[in-house]
Amino acid sequence: MNQLQAMRVFLKVAETESFGRAANALDLSNAVITRYVSLLEAHLNTRLLNRTTRSVSLTEAGRAYADGCRAVIEQIETIEASVGNSSVDPSGTLKLVASASFSLLGLTPMLRGFRERYPNVKLRLTLLHRPVDLVAEGFDVGIVVPHLVNSGMLINRPLVRVAAVLVAAPAYLAQRRAPVGPASLASHEFLAPSSDIHGSTWSFIGPSGETESVELDPAYSVNSSHMLRQAALSGMGIAVLPESYVAQDIEVGSLVRLLPGHTLKDADKEVSIVYPGRRHVSAKTRAFVDFALAYFRDGELADASPCTPTE
Repeated sequence: MNQLQAMRVFLKVAETESFGRAANALDLSNAVITRYVSLLEAHLNTRLLNRTTRSVSLTEAGRAYADGCRAVIEQIETIEASVGNSSVDPSGTLKLVASASFSLLGLTPMLRGFRERYPNVKLRLTLLHRPVDLVAEGFDVGIVVPHLVNSGMLINRPLVRVAAVLVAAPAYLAQRRAPVGPASLASHEFLAPSSDIHGSTWSFIGPSGETESVELDPAYSVNSSHMLRQAALSGMGIAVLPESYVAQDIEVGSLVRLLPGHTLKDADKEVSIVYPGRRHVSAKTRAFVDFALAYFRDGELADASPCTPTE
């Protein structure tokens, strides 16, 4: 048995929920498709598919095996594409999508650096405040919070994690006493991401490692980090924002960080670079992904403002 081919056949059956549709997609006969799956089940000594006269569905073991097969095949295709495209000079047009607030402070220097290294690649950047279907909308690469990408079968490479912090403008603090602990936030004007992004319960880890949770009813909520920052700068109240997004504001004193001895629990956000797991990743896509990963790894985007789920 060609196990890699058997895995590909099994995945196609799992995706199409049909032996016949899998056979058409792979240009193989139904008998060959059936034999591959049977050999695979015999090899694993477990049933992967439930079969009826009208439908095919995954067993619990089949779902787990499909996830593993998908990861293995994606990795193999990534390696093959990298080797196959290593001698190709990246060129053409690269369609990128990124969250709007992420681009405001940090993305342009990275794009400039990429263009300087790869002048034959033209960049077409789209900024969005909504979830995106990378494949259906025709993008080559996305720089996003992973859960905002609807497409399946994507390769996801983490770029950076950013912590959330509490901040307020000096003008607001001149009128209200700064909070001394999480519980005292309830008596303040609280500015937060919209409720579909974060619930009313906020948990803090204190200096000694203890966890304290508080229920907070926002005076103002919005699904945009940019608007949330503007509200804080205007003195509307205490806001929760990505640390790197307000680092410069804190440095110049236009915002003050509050409760510095406390850490917001489960509030770190991961920004990733995602791209379709096609069999052949283009040289321009591979070059951009490698450049972006190196750029972030080397800390050259330390002052960037990664997007949060509010974008």
